[in-house]
Amino acid sequence: MPGNGNELSARAPERVPDQGRSDDGLLAVRAGEGDEEAFETLVRRHSPVMLQLATRLLGSRTEAEDAVQDAFVSAWRKLPEFRGESAFRTWMYRIVTNRCLNQLRARRPATDLDSVPEPAAPEHQSSPARVAESHAATRALAVAMAGLSPEQRACWVLRELHGMSYETIAETVGISLQAVRGRVFRARRYLTEAMSAWR
Repeated sequence: MPGNGNELSARAPERVPDQGRSDDGLLAVRAGEGDEEAFETLVRRHSPVMLQLATRLLGSRTEAEDAVQDAFVSAWRKLPEFRGESAFRTWMYRIVTNRCLNQLRARRPATDLDSVPEPAAPEHQSSPARVAESHAATRALAVAMAGLSPEQRACWVLRELHGMSYETIAETVGISLQAVRGRVFRARRYLTEAMSAWR
């Protein structure tokens, strides 16, 4: 695979304008023909959001970086088979989500809370009490999310945190539309109950 993968850990998630994605299909075709520069462009363009997704699913930045790196290695190998029936980004969502689901299913039930990323609040707006409350709420959410099945967690994260449509989630996870709706509903209900003290 081209590159050494360091770009995955060095960059912060960022949004790329949709008009810049119109050439993804062409880049994917060129990469499938062995064009390493085309593939490196796709990696740079899509790795931030894929890393964000994997971190949210796995709760560990280190595991997420490994999962995304493995997903791009897998994509590089499978690119000659990529037919463009779905967008390259959707295809990558599917590969990363499946890799994360496999890792979640293989895990022991316990979640290491120290590995859960906590959003840092800007110092000028935060008192020590507010920071402590924010950290406690983040930990409570991590504990609550650990109570979801891997499939519920994936559907909830894709819907609530990545704004995907139910149809795209069904395609990404490889399940029916009805199953996606059911998993998102059950995940929402469970998390609402688990986080009731924080409302």
